[in-house]
Parts: sequence; C-alpha cells; structure tokens
Amino acid sequence: MCCADVVLPVPLPELFTYYVPEDLASVIQPGCRVLVPFGTKRTTMALVIRLHDVPPAGIELKPVLSAIDAQPVVLPGQLRFWQWIASYYLCTLGEVYKAALPAPLKKGKEVRTTGTRRARHQIPEPDLSDLHFPISPLSPAQNTALDAIHAGWQQHPVCLLHGVTSSGKTEIYMHLIEEAIARGEQVLFLLPEIVLTTQLTDRLRAVFGGLLGVYHSKYSDGDREAVWLRQLSARPYPLIVGVRSSIFLPFQRLGLVIIDEEHEHSFKQQEPSPRYHARDAAIMLASQHGARTLLGSATPSFESYYNARLGKYALVRLTERFGQVSLPEVEVVDVAEARHKKQMHGPFSSRLLAAIGEALSSGRQVILFQNRRGYAPTLACPVCGWAPRCPHCSVPLTLHKRVRDVAGGVMKCHYCGFTTVVPDRCPACEGDALRGEGFGTERIEDAIGKHFPEARVARLDLDSTRSRKSYESLIEDFAAHRTDILVGTQMLTKGLDFSDVSLVGILSAETMLNQPDFRAYERSFQLMCQVAGRAGRRDARGLVILQTRSPKLPLISQVISGDYESMYMSEMAERRSFAYPPFVRLVVLYMKHRNEPTVDALAATAAKRLKAVFGNRVLGPEEPAVSRVSSFYIRRLIVKLEQGVNLHQAKDLLGALRSELLSEVNYSSAQIYYDVDPL
Repeated sequence: MCCADVVLPVPLPELFTYYVPEDLASVIQPGCRVLVPFGTKRTTMALVIRLHDVPPAGIELKPVLSAIDAQPVVLPGQLRFWQWIASYYLCTLGEVYKAALPAPLKKGKEVRTTGTRRARHQIPEPDLSDLHFPISPLSPAQNTALDAIHAGWQQHPVCLLHGVTSSGKTEIYMHLIEEAIARGEQVLFLLPEIVLTTQLTDRLRAVFGGLLGVYHSKYSDGDREAVWLRQLSARPYPLIVGVRSSIFLPFQRLGLVIIDEEHEHSFKQQEPSPRYHARDAAIMLASQHGARTLLGSATPSFESYYNARLGKYALVRLTERFGQVSLPEVEVVDVAEARHKKQMHGPFSSRLLAAIGEALSSGRQVILFQNRRGYAPTLACPVCGWAPRCPHCSVPLTLHKRVRDVAGGVMKCHYCGFTTVVPDRCPACEGDALRGEGFGTERIEDAIGKHFPEARVARLDLDSTRSRKSYESLIEDFAAHRTDILVGTQMLTKGLDFSDVSLVGILSAETMLNQPDFRAYERSFQLMCQVAGRAGRRDARGLVILQTRSPKLPLISQVISGDYESMYMSEMAERRSFAYPPFVRLVVLYMKHRNEPTVDALAATAAKRLKAVFGNRVLGPEEPAVSRVSSFYIRRLIVKLEQGVNLHQAKDLLGALRSELLSEVNYSSAQIYYDVDPL
C-alpha cells in the first residue's frame, strides 16, 4: 500500500497518514498539495511530506481524495528547512506551512502556469556568462573590505561586515551579487523593514533590471504567488529582495545570502507562530544550500559580534564613510537644564529649533526622531487624574488625531486595535476634558509645523505607511526634496539613504532607555547611532542634536563618539555576570487564558514541573510588562540554557511538557507556546 504523510495548515504536532489510491500513485509527489478528508465531514488541503509503503499499525487509513498539483509547489530543500524551523523554534510543521505559503497556494486552487499574471513576471533567459552590470567602482577602502570578505569566506561560511553608516556597504553588496549571478547562483537579500525596499529596489533594479524579484506582504497575494511560482520554474529570479518571509521561497541554486541591518529586531517574528528569527534562520538556510552568508550593520547585534570575536564568523571592518565624509557631530541638550532656563518650547529645545531654521534656510532637510506614534501616548483628566485604559489589555489608550471623519480624534490600543472616541468630559469626575500627555509623532508633526509654517512636513510611522503606495510616496517625496522635515519612529533608523539631510533631532532618548529589558542599552545605542547616521551622508558633515534628561550616562558619551566597542564590552560584562545572551540561550514559556485564576494555576503547575527538570535555570512565573492582551491574561516562565546543554534534549523535554499540560482538562482551553531566543 502506498501511503502519504501529509501536513495540514493547523497547529497540530503530528503528521497525518493517508493511503494513496492506485490512480493517484503516479501523480503525487512530496511537495504536492492534495485534498484529504479530515474529521467526519470536512475536506481540507494538505501538503505531502513523504511517500512510503509502511502503514501505521492498528489504524484504518482514509484515502487521498485528489491531487491538486501535477508538480511540487514546495521543494525537498524547503521541506527540510521547514522541519528545522519547527524543531528549533518549538512549533508545529503545520504552523510553518501556514506561514510559508502565499495565500493563493493555501486555498487549494490549481496553479495557473499561463495567463497575464504569470506572463507579467516572465523574462527571457539571460546569458549569465556574459553579463555586464553598470556597477560603480569601489573606493580603496571598499575594495579592501571586499577582498577581506572573500578571504573570510575561505575560513567561515558566515562573515560580519561591521561598516559605519554611509560607508558604502550597499555598493559592496552589489559587487558580490554580480559575482554570484555570474556563477549561475541565486542571491537572497534580506531587509528588516518593507519601507527599506523602496530605495534599495530602485538602486538594484537600475543595475540588475529584470533579474530582480521583490517579495513582501505589501505586494498583492497574486504578485507573491507569481514570484513563488517563478522560483519553481526553469527561469527563477537570480536575485530576490525581501523581508523575513522571503526565507520561505523556493531556491534551486542559492549561493549567497545578504542580511542588511542584521541587528534589527524586526527580523524576529512575534505573532503568530512560528516565532522565528529571519537572520538566524537565513544562516541555516544558507548552510543547507552550501551558500555563503554576509551580515551587514553599523551597529551589530551582540550575538553576531560575539560570534565574530569568538572566530565562529569572519569579521570585516569598514571604518570610514564613502568619500571620506566625517561622521556627524553629536551635540547633547540637557532637557532638564533647558527647561529650567525656559529654553524648551514643547518638545523642542531652543538649540534644536535654531538648528532646524539654519538647515531649512540653507536648502537642506531635517529628520526628527520620536519613537512613539500617535498624538499623545496617554490621556488623563487634569482634575482627578483618571486615565483611559484598554478594556481588553493592560495598557493605556493612545490618542490619535489624524483620523478621517472624527474631528476630536480617537483613542486606540496598539495591542488589540480597540478604538473609541475621546469623551467630551472625564467619565470619572465629569470634570474637564481629557488632556494628552507626552508627544507622539502626530503631535510632533503638528508642533513643528507651527514653528516653521512654510516648511513641508511629513510623518513616517506605522500609521502613515499602511499601504505600499503610502510608504513609497513618503520615501520618494523626501528623496526628491518635496518634503523638508520628516518626523518618524524607528522606521527612520533602518538604513534609509537621503543625500540632503544635514540635521537629525533625537527628541527623547528616555523613551528608549527606560525599558524593562536587558537589551535596552544595546537597542538605544543602535537606534540613536542609526538615526544619527542619516545626517551628512554626502558632501558635508551632518549635525545631530540629542535631547536627553540623562546627559551624563556613559551610553550618551558612547553615542557621541560612536564607540561601539566600549558599549559592547561594558554591556557584555553585565550579561556575563547575570547570565544573559549570548552567554546563555533563553526559551520563554507563555501561558494565556481568559480566566486569571486558571492561568495563575497553570503557571504554578508549569513552574513546578519545569524546575523539577531544569532546576534554577527556570525563572518565574511572572507577569510580563503587558500582562493582558485581547482579554487573555498572560504569564511566563523563562528557561536559561547555558552553553554545553544539549539543546535537542532540552527542547524535547519542553515540547513534552507543553503537550502534557494541554492534555489536562483544567488547561486544555489555554494557549501555551514557546518563544525561543526572544527579543
């Protein structure tokens, strides 16, 4: 009997086995989609993982009903990669399958190989042996770095390029891409944010033309399906640019993986499962293909830099900006002192306003960085102090004023999406109207427009970039100098390249520093250095004005001098003392339930059983900073696995514990999942 082990797009840990009728035996292959019966009356689509002739004992198998594909839509290498993700990140293969396939391929429709959608993505097969791309020549420093990368790859398949902002890392990437394509290899170029693809794809398309494919969630389902099918064809794109989901694409001859801004936590998938880190997963993908990996960053993640210093990765440094332009000058404004001297005008110091005026009068552009979106992070009654909170989450509501057809704005929860209008009066004391406290990007945009009414101001944050066209137009307008001042969140820090920005204002460093996270200083350094690097990228040295209430913090002086090494060494000493990554691996067990006593009992039970196995490696249970989301109460346990621990055995034990807890009647309705290597 021919049997097929299949995976369903559901969070079930096991594969399901069906027998293959004789008339389908010659059609079905691993990687093909089939229709199977599931349950009593339901029919669903499944993906064939393997074929064999050993039916499970004691089980009456149901038949595969029909085959959807004549050829596999998932390659054998992809299946191996998916299985690694499921194993490493403690999730199910069904969850990986659900995340990996583009939506049309998950609906069970037959693949169309002809028609306008497919034809639009087809180009003639190029002669890769005689390609000449219009790539600019490298500077001596860039050439030295390129040679060092090649030399590093002779010893290690992964190389970290630690290059200061505006050092010309992208030009080095282009030369490496050209070499790989000339060898007949495919290249995966990973970026942390969709917003970055606008500028980069324009630059790459000018060089590589139709050899470039783009893959991310702001493209339509049909476009993503077309790219997927193109990668399965005899003429796949040699170069794919995309965000983290691009790692799931089919690659037939992957030879190079480039991960730009490798330090960015946007590479980590948070919700839903699989909670993978695209950088780490891409390194494994490259390894499975025998490909080389290049990590690039001006402020590397501690994990990557630690691996480079250990000799696990090759390390190449690029210490000067392209054209020998100096790094920007960083000037610190003590907000407390400025406020005492009445030199603060809302969120802006007199020094910052003067510098903005000078930049605008000289025809240059300005970036203002505020890492909070909305109009005001919180609202409160000035009489009784009452503040509105989300009824479903343990967070305050954020005021948003830029809402169509709502004059006074709305209050939003950034966790569950709950939205309500702003009341005319305080519902607690019926006193005055609520007042916004603090400054979000909307309020900064309004305030700076009042100081400089002639300036053209735009805002770059999650709210202003909901669609592909919106973020593309924002970037294009600023690059074309149709915008004078760009206000934004950390989306501004992710490698954008603007030639006329002479001034960057960092409005409040405290919003980054005061986070209950052992990575707070690392992230703050990265964010401030990255946004500072947007200034003075061409002909003249830029200026950064950093407003802070804590000017004497060592971190501030490290940002001023761009001293990554000093920051790394001081922070790593603390992490070693308190056993945090990269000296240990973290696995966080999350438990959620709508009933708080139930989740507390579950957490206590899980803690007892975990500590019986892992001892003092287990911390908690505890409430996270946000302990209720979408009406689910949340508790967590943290497991620290030091170097030398058998990770496979540990994860087997953790997986067994989760299954054991969910099988108990009291906890069967709970959500229990792991976050491996959390950020």
